[in-house]
Amino acid sequence: MSVEQPLWRALTAYRVLTLLYALVLYVHGFDDYEHPLGAGAYMLVLTVWTALTVRMVSSAERCTLRFLVGDLTVAVVGILLTPLVDAHDRIAEGTPTLPSIWTAGAVLGFAVKGGWRWAAWASTVVCAANIIERGGFAQDAVHMLMLVWVASVAIGYVVEVARASERTLARALRIEAATRERERLARDIHDGVLQVLAMVQRRGAAIGGEAAELGRMAGEQEIALRTLISTGPATGPGAQDAAAPPAGSLPGPAGGPRAASPALAAVAVAPAPDGADGGEPRDLLALLAPHAGSHVTLSGPGTPVPLPAPAATELAAAVGAALDNVRVHAGEGAHAWILVEDEPDAVTVTVRDDGPGIPEGRLADAEREGRLGVALSIRGRLRDLGGSAEWISAPGQGTEVELKVPRRPGVARRGETGR
Repeated sequence: MSVEQPLWRALTAYRVLTLLYALVLYVHGFDDYEHPLGAGAYMLVLTVWTALTVRMVSSAERCTLRFLVGDLTVAVVGILLTPLVDAHDRIAEGTPTLPSIWTAGAVLGFAVKGGWRWAAWASTVVCAANIIERGGFAQDAVHMLMLVWVASVAIGYVVEVARASERTLARALRIEAATRERERLARDIHDGVLQVLAMVQRRGAAIGGEAAELGRMAGEQEIALRTLISTGPATGPGAQDAAAPPAGSLPGPAGGPRAASPALAAVAVAPAPDGADGGEPRDLLALLAPHAGSHVTLSGPGTPVPLPAPAATELAAAVGAALDNVRVHAGEGAHAWILVEDEPDAVTVTVRDDGPGIPEGRLADAEREGRLGVALSIRGRLRDLGGSAEWISAPGQGTEVELKVPRRPGVARRGETGR
């Protein structure tokens, strides 16, 4: 809803209430008018006009400039008609005009619609009509008119500021959406394209000949792509911790390079099933099972760990990225342990290895080099899910990564249904 919509609703209520006030004044002073029937005819026109134009001031789209000019005309005519139907001594004493404070509603319509410049123009017209009606610059009239003029201009300025703030907010939301989409694409690139380019570069250098030239070109493209990703939007306050060497140069069984693990690739590129946002949950343990092997131990509850499909897929992909980093830094012979904890309000996955650990400052250095494995494939995924990723590492003591994702209220733990 527009930030100015409440102002239109308030203006509608103001016009109705001030019409009732003007009618009460007319009825109360009926016997004092010189021409009460003439005043009554105007009050009838004012009542019909207000009733027929209630919808016109309900939104900016309906409230056109033509209507505003007509509304102001009705108010000015009422002001100028007052000396013709009312006694001069009553006017001299400061008796309200026929439309009374209903006139301010016509001026406020200009303020809400066009800002302070329109408000200044409309209030000036009203002030001029009141001076003509009084036959001069009476002190009390001048004070009242200045109050109307200043108030309408101030309200118009506030409306302009509100509109500018609304545009700024909308622009910020678009930028945030574009940033999140770019980060998502960058994660996919890191999980797939960069790994392939790194593999081609290393394999080409090992083979030699024309393959070496192909590997050199792949290396150049990898550097260019990493630069493009690293110069994109920042990932937040934790971005300085967000980098690890590429998961593309993964040592194979014989010590040579190989592609990322099939399980990670499947998790990273597999589309979510139809209705993933509100469909059947997926078992996190089933997604992590392909990682288990001679060098990876998977431990978890004896029952499935259901999560919403997008959350389960992204968390499994983050675990796969963490395991790829273990292979890169700790070597093919390193052992990794995956522990899945199914808690009432969150699911926590801990990936621990017996490698050499991460030297202090290495993550920040890797990010500056354009290596965004931690920033995008792990920390970025968890942040988008409302979760967190924490690293605990010391040289010579291995590395532990704790990935935590909050459980949505609609997805209960297995065995809790019906409690």
